[in-house]
Amino acid sequence: MAMTAAQIINKYIAFFEKRGHKKIANSPLVPQNDPTTLFTSSGMQPLVPYLLGEKHPQGTRLVNVQNSFRAQDIEEIGNNRHTTFFRMIGNWSLGDYFKKEQLPWVFEFLTKELGLSPKKLYVTVFEGNSDVPKDTESIELWKEIFKGVGIDAKEGEKIFTYPAEKNWWSRSGPPEKMPAGEPGGPDSEIFFDFGEDLKIHENSEYKNQKCHVNCDCGRFIEIANSVFMQYRKEEDGSLKPLPKPNVDFGGGLERLLLATEDQPDVFQTSLFAPIIKTIESTTGKSYKENSRHMRIVADHFTASVFITLNKVIPSNKEQGYILRRLIRRGFDHFSELSGKELDPIIEEIVESYKETDPELVEQFEAIKFTVLQEARKYNEALSKAKMYIAKKYPIGTDKVGGEIMGTKTISIDDAFYLYTSHGLSPTQIESLGYTFDKQAFAEKMKGHKDLSRKGAGQKFKGGLADHQEKTIMGHTATHLLHQALRDMFGKQLHQTGSNITTERLRFDFNLDRKITDEEIKKLEETINQKIKENLPVHFEMIPTEQAKKMGAIGLFEDTYAATSKIYFIGPSADSGQEAYSIEFCGGPHVDFTGKLKSVKIIKQEALGASQRRLYAVVG
Repeated sequence: MAMTAAQIINKYIAFFEKRGHKKIANSPLVPQNDPTTLFTSSGMQPLVPYLLGEKHPQGTRLVNVQNSFRAQDIEEIGNNRHTTFFRMIGNWSLGDYFKKEQLPWVFEFLTKELGLSPKKLYVTVFEGNSDVPKDTESIELWKEIFKGVGIDAKEGEKIFTYPAEKNWWSRSGPPEKMPAGEPGGPDSEIFFDFGEDLKIHENSEYKNQKCHVNCDCGRFIEIANSVFMQYRKEEDGSLKPLPKPNVDFGGGLERLLLATEDQPDVFQTSLFAPIIKTIESTTGKSYKENSRHMRIVADHFTASVFITLNKVIPSNKEQGYILRRLIRRGFDHFSELSGKELDPIIEEIVESYKETDPELVEQFEAIKFTVLQEARKYNEALSKAKMYIAKKYPIGTDKVGGEIMGTKTISIDDAFYLYTSHGLSPTQIESLGYTFDKQAFAEKMKGHKDLSRKGAGQKFKGGLADHQEKTIMGHTATHLLHQALRDMFGKQLHQTGSNITTERLRFDFNLDRKITDEEIKKLEETINQKIKENLPVHFEMIPTEQAKKMGAIGLFEDTYAATSKIYFIGPSADSGQEAYSIEFCGGPHVDFTGKLKSVKIIKQEALGASQRRLYAVVG
């Protein structure tokens, strides 16, 4: 029973709202005030504090759809099922219900609401290890669930067990890769079978292997995963049971579309097919003969559109670097198809997603400008790189004056210059017809990265947002800085990003000029005066529209749910007095501004396209 992406979302939210769940907001794709990761890569990521025991303001049963991006999947793109950007539908039990409620509910949703045949569904569970026992409870529950629809579900036929590499979930992977403090647990996954006659074994390594439910050949595709968050990794490496176990369910919307349309290729579903057709018409090439190139183009520019929507601009750092990499890699494959005009593809992406993400339409011109400008700059960089390298390594001629084509070997220094100055990856350099010592290049790259990492010590340690005292102080300081900037430059100024560690805070905002030394001094004086006043800091759950009317400011206002968490610096909403700062935020914060002691701005940077960045230290 085929249906649109929006219909699947609406059915899912309604299904769990009927079962006592409160809809929560789609968190920003670029996490607010989380120094440990560049992008929101799962529905559970913004909920880690609540999975560890903190009380959620909207209760113990939650549901939402979360826009997600996984940079680690960039190299996977090109097969029938992987996408870097995806939407994850999710429901959570925070110490409320557990396996006996969750598994029947998700099965009912898939079979009754989406109309999937139980005969095409297969499930996997955790086989156990030395620390955690085999999940026999889930096995028995699945047997009863399938029995209810007339199927005798036996282990090894309908129910399969796998080790932690396949059936354990945490943001960092299996238990041995989890950092201290990370929550995780066994999971039970549901797979949709496209049939044994399916001929999509594009990778020859699977052609002669026996197909199993959790293999990667493409016949079986995971469409749902119920994670049973039961454990927390301790400092000594052991797994300690959480005081209350949680349920974290995730279902990839793009893959649910695959199943409802019985279409094994995600790029041929109703969501992506119009984008692929536009690529075909723009390039004059067929998808059947150029599927890998077209899949990469469709995926990378779709992800670029959503990252750009989150106010990221291409650069050589952090989120901006990933965006630049996506646009340039997508452009390379578009060029391989002899493509010339990217405009129609960007327009079709917005058209395909506008029903579920209407803000794309509102921001269309800004998104298109950013993506196309980066593509143009990259094309110019390629031309300059070709001129530079061709001058140093001229192509020879034969006896009759014709050019001798072939691969030229260039020095490591020249290859690295093309990488650092022109932004060309090793693959892109090779595509120009030049080769070099890859081992020496890798060693030079490692030294370059080691230097870059010195200022990013807390990045990518595996997971948890830093809730140390200095970081919490930094969260409150960004609110004071945000308000002081708006007071100085006007209400049109708004935050476009932030990053907070125990050493410093970083705050990005829109402004078309450099801030003067006098203005920096005045900002510091304003902030430190509010610290001296020792204003109270607290949050209230307020209807979103009411909060906006009160003047609450936020980073991505279009993504908030009906009720939002609003932080006040100064008097409360019902005190009759005007607060100094009112802002949408998930926290955490100090309870009085005096605890910050002081804030000093130490650096400012230009990010391009009327974007500025300030660095400050607290305390």
